[in-house]
Amino acid sequence: MLAGLDIIFLTLSTAEFIIGMLGNVFIGLVNCSEWVKNREISLVDFILTCLAVSRISQLLVSSFESFMMGLSPPFYSTHKLAKPVTLLWRITNHLSTWFTTCLSIFYLFKIAQFSHSLFLWLRRRMNRVVLAILVFSLFILLFDLLLLETFNDFFWNIHVMDESNLTLHINESKTSYIKTLVLLSISYIIPIVLSLTSLLLLFLSLVKHIRNLKLNSMGSRDFSMQAHKKAIKMVVSFLFLFTVHFLSIQLSNWILFLFWNNKSAKFIMLAVYIFPSGHSLILILGNSRLRQTALNVLWHLKSSLKREKTISSLQ
Repeated sequence: MLAGLDIIFLTLSTAEFIIGMLGNVFIGLVNCSEWVKNREISLVDFILTCLAVSRISQLLVSSFESFMMGLSPPFYSTHKLAKPVTLLWRITNHLSTWFTTCLSIFYLFKIAQFSHSLFLWLRRRMNRVVLAILVFSLFILLFDLLLLETFNDFFWNIHVMDESNLTLHINESKTSYIKTLVLLSISYIIPIVLSLTSLLLLFLSLVKHIRNLKLNSMGSRDFSMQAHKKAIKMVVSFLFLFTVHFLSIQLSNWILFLFWNNKSAKFIMLAVYIFPSGHSLILILGNSRLRQTALNVLWHLKSSLKREKTISSLQ
């Protein structure tokens, strides 16, 4: 029988899953329909579609993991089940992170205004730059998976030990465990640095643009300035949610390692799922086509409900 904390944990996990699935499925359907209609797809729509697919997969894996931890922690902790779930989660999380990073880089090359020859050269080859980043991320993913194999075996060996040897083993292996966690975190550092760099360059481009407007005695608001501010907000929102996501992962690794049987410790994992769920809503609000389509869908749903209510009252 489920305890109160387990019910709350499963309820919150389900809510995050539904919100994330609705947002990401909506993004994927809208972009795919445009792709089929126009028989071509822009770079930004391609990135958004791949990002939505990776997050749908991530949410499915995360939902399964949450339900297994809430319903049957002993069954989930078996090596044959926990190992493939951890592997799938790492792959989907890695792809989601790097597609979001590519989106930040796209905003940089599309909106920022610099006259440096290297920047102009990269901008003209933006599609190839994004492709090169994705290929580079696959090599990092391979390194992650090899390291994750060691991490899973280490984690499993600890939890199959009896309590009399657990404390001694933790003390002896603490250094190895810390090193493993640090190495697993390296793959997150690179996308964070790339996104921070994009944010910094966008800000510098905005400052330069505002200075040029003042020198030319032009208005303080124009299309380019609004595009800069919008892109900066999108990158900042990604960095904020990703920071929460990253810190939650590190904290949950330690809590689940030291307090696996503590039911309240599982709630820290809910913060891990805010990134794939919440960021999709921000992407919809930040994209004019997606936002307008969402408003149209909501309007049609509202009209249908009113029509059904009217028919019911007449009957």
